[in-house]
Amino acid sequence: MNFPEILNLFRQGKGTAKSHMKNLIEMAAVDGNFDDVEYDLLKSIAKRNGISENQLKEIRKNPSGIQFEVPTDKKEKFHQFYDLVNMMVVDNTVHMDEQKLCSLFGVKFGYARPHINDLILAIHANIKNGQDYHETMKRVDMMLTESPASVSR
Repeated sequence: MNFPEILNLFRQGKGTAKSHMKNLIEMAAVDGNFDDVEYDLLKSIAKRNGISENQLKEIRKNPSGIQFEVPTDKKEKFHQFYDLVNMMVVDNTVHMDEQKLCSLFGVKFGYARPHINDLILAIHANIKNGQDYHETMKRVDMMLTESPASVSR
């Protein structure tokens, strides 16, 4: 990570990280079943974002206290969307409500509506094949480059 990326993450701060945790909690709970594998993934992502387990419990208890924020950094935006898709598929069952919510997040994050399902499928395929966020972002960047209309609004 270069200095401008670090500086941008510092500017976005915990507000964006807390918003991300709230989004992930919503994704995990939308199907009515927040199971252990989802909670383990949530804790792992929280740790990566500097959010303690106690803070995570507070966010889960009081989600209305957290304002939705879209990261301004393209890489962080993609990383959060990748995490949302990962949360949707981690239990090996994708419910219609999870798919709808994931698509809604894609729109909120600025991805072109007609290409969101392709984006979700590409991310899901990479996760299933054990590819990390960096490899997935390369694949998606190529996909978005091939289809200029799919770039963020």
